[in-house]
Amino acid sequence: MRMFGTDMNDERDRPMSDTTRPGPGGLATKLPLLAILVVAAIGAFALRDQLSFEALRDNREALIGFRDANYLLAALVFVAVYVVIVAFSLPGATIATLTGGFLFATFPGALFNVIGATIGATAIFLAARWGFGDRLGARLEHSQGAVKRIKDGIDENQWSMLFLIRLVPAVPFFVANLVPSFLEVPTHRFVISTFLGIIPGAVVYTSVGAGLGEVFARGETPDLGLILEPHILMPILGLCLLALLPVLIKALRGQKGI
Repeated sequence: MRMFGTDMNDERDRPMSDTTRPGPGGLATKLPLLAILVVAAIGAFALRDQLSFEALRDNREALIGFRDANYLLAALVFVAVYVVIVAFSLPGATIATLTGGFLFATFPGALFNVIGATIGATAIFLAARWGFGDRLGARLEHSQGAVKRIKDGIDENQWSMLFLIRLVPAVPFFVANLVPSFLEVPTHRFVISTFLGIIPGAVVYTSVGAGLGEVFARGETPDLGLILEPHILMPILGLCLLALLPVLIKALRGQKGI
């Protein structure tokens, strides 16, 4: 925020978002995102064998004992660990989701999973925006041709696009966290669409985790391809179509704005 060399009336009239954004340039603005990338790279090698189905199976009795003795603390620790896994893109997010169901049942396990994932995703979103998003968004806004048309199309349909990238199983979670930060999506839209958009997938995997006791007893491995089963996939694709409905209606009517 500038303190000198500006007219006070201009400063008061300026939108709050313009006066609170970090200034361009500088290594400091990139440090959060760089730290996430470094930790992610280290974690990909150091933790790939630690956060696994086998690790959950081998430690299930200790985890259940801790949960039974300290339920609230176990829930808080679980959400905190989930936040770290997502925020630093560490391996094991799927195992963490299964663990939420295994320890806390489908509900409130799914709620704990969604809360942890949303907080972690928001951390990546803010780090990327602080480091690169504002300047890249401004550059795209002042670009010409196809790039500008694509950005304008996304801007006009932000809610639909945000829900769509969360609902489509093929979109990597990390990508869905970064792209909105480069397109100047408001933080509240990102948080709301993330929280609501990941609920269907979270419920599916959490329910699989809730049945891990029987899977462990049979000495089997859970079927993580369950989300691709027609009775699971079709409702999710239906939600994707619902998210696209405003875009389709607007295209048919030839209107700008929903």
